[in-house]
Amino acid sequence: MALVPRPSSLVTIMLKWLWLSVLVIVLDQVSKYMATQMLEMFQPVAVMPMFNLTLMYNTGAAFSFLSEAGGWQRWFFTVVALVISSVIFTWIRRLDTGQHLHAAALSLVLGGALGNVIDRLLLGHVVDFIQIYYDRWYWPAFNIADSAITVGVVLLILDTLRNKAASHTEDKPQD
Repeated sequence: MALVPRPSSLVTIMLKWLWLSVLVIVLDQVSKYMATQMLEMFQPVAVMPMFNLTLMYNTGAAFSFLSEAGGWQRWFFTVVALVISSVIFTWIRRLDTGQHLHAAALSLVLGGALGNVIDRLLLGHVVDFIQIYYDRWYWPAFNIADSAITVGVVLLILDTLRNKAASHTEDKPQD
């Protein structure tokens, strides 16, 4: 059972991990600004085989879900992301000081979610510019915020599996 941290350790936990969220937001916003200044819409710039920089705007969610919905989705996805961000912020506050991987994962997701919220609020769409492809198969374009969310979720899954495996080992009777 997790104990609620003392106020001084709460500040330590928050400062220890929220810098990662801020770093994701800064890198995301700077990279999106550079992409909008240096790239032309839908004109791929080859970086290496299977990797282009291609400026695109996404008014929907992942994989352009609801991108043609007429505008209401901007506010819907903003509210959803803000609610999820507040839940993640609270979750981070309640972590034990030793839950480093969990805290890092949540901080990545938080930074990514807020990076895309900033786009929705200021621009009405999310700026995507990273394009991965193979032959004629193109993965939907994405950005640093999307990458941080993905890495954070993968780390959460790994941490959960690791903790589950550890608890199973502890539950086994000793011979």
